[in-house]
Amino acid sequence: MMKYGFSERVKYMKSSAVRDILKIINQGNIISFAGGLPEESLFPVEAVDKAFHKAVTTNNKALQYGETEGVAELRALLAERMKQKGLNRSAENILVTSGSQQAIDLFSRVMFNKGDIILTENPTYLAAIQVFDSYETNVVAVDSDDDGMILADLEEKIVSLKPKCIYVVPTYSNPTGKVWSLERRQKLLELANKYHVVIFEDDPYGELQFDEKEAPPSIASLDDNDLVLYTSTFSKTVVPAMRIGWIVGPHQIIRIMAQAKQATDLHTNSISQHALVHLLNDFDIDQHIQTIRETYYERMLVMKKLLDSVEIDGLKYIVPKGGMFFWVKLPEAINTTDLLNEAVKEGVAFVPGAPFYVSDPEQNTLRLNFTNSEPTLIEEGMKRFVKVLEATNINV
Repeated sequence: MMKYGFSERVKYMKSSAVRDILKIINQGNIISFAGGLPEESLFPVEAVDKAFHKAVTTNNKALQYGETEGVAELRALLAERMKQKGLNRSAENILVTSGSQQAIDLFSRVMFNKGDIILTENPTYLAAIQVFDSYETNVVAVDSDDDGMILADLEEKIVSLKPKCIYVVPTYSNPTGKVWSLERRQKLLELANKYHVVIFEDDPYGELQFDEKEAPPSIASLDDNDLVLYTSTFSKTVVPAMRIGWIVGPHQIIRIMAQAKQATDLHTNSISQHALVHLLNDFDIDQHIQTIRETYYERMLVMKKLLDSVEIDGLKYIVPKGGMFFWVKLPEAINTTDLLNEAVKEGVAFVPGAPFYVSDPEQNTLRLNFTNSEPTLIEEGMKRFVKVLEATNINV
């Protein structure tokens, strides 16, 4: 067998536990609460079709190479949308990316050296951990509760470890679904400013709030000192396949990230960018997002009702105020990786919680997605899940 001379970096590349699970469950008749998938029936198919048709028939630029930073008109529209949410940033400081995942990768490429410290919550977004590990960084967990990072532990670790960055998903986070309090957001900024640490705010779910009165401001919108890089995406509000995300932040960092993007893919898909311009101009995307919110809220309540029916002492969960996930904690004796094997036999799947942890994983945790199944399917899938759960609880 041929031996290939892979780089040392390959040792730090790990497969995604979520995607590995999806490969398995897609092979059979399984109701899946595993993936972080939006609902396909809500995709604005007709509007997207018209937007792409308009893009390729009215402007040959859509078929041409484009600027690395992104289509100028799209960046202007993004700047305007962010302004409506209190985030005043110029279009010149916006970089359009191939999904917000690329924004995390480009930022990591230009900012981190081997061994650099990144502070984050525990658990946190699995694919961000993948990226950070691939650049041989040292990701350190900060103690947290339902309101966000615990400030005393955060400051202690900033002082002792001198991190390069603090990575946060403060709004309807993946995997826990929790929302940082306004006070924690403000205090994080104060500490970052005091110790001169960059904050990376990942906000893919921010527009999926169930109650507009409870929608918190982004950390970036509170920032007056150019400390925060903010990234978001249209994957959850339009369609994932367009692969359009963006990042905004300090000019010097965005400029270097654009240079890194030149070496990566030259620019984000031009056709998708031009189509998105037409979609934003011709389609009521805010009304569309409201429909998504209402649908997801209904589905969340269905799943919550069935979780509430489980007669197991020690089962806890956070009631989502938005986003796509329930984060569930079971009695300590239950290992959710083992539980998944039994669940798949019964025709239902979830994601065990352990892969989301930076350190000290809690093996009795799991994530459930409620957005990609209709209510009747949620009911059937949760009945299967509860059956497995209660049987396991009897045997431990």
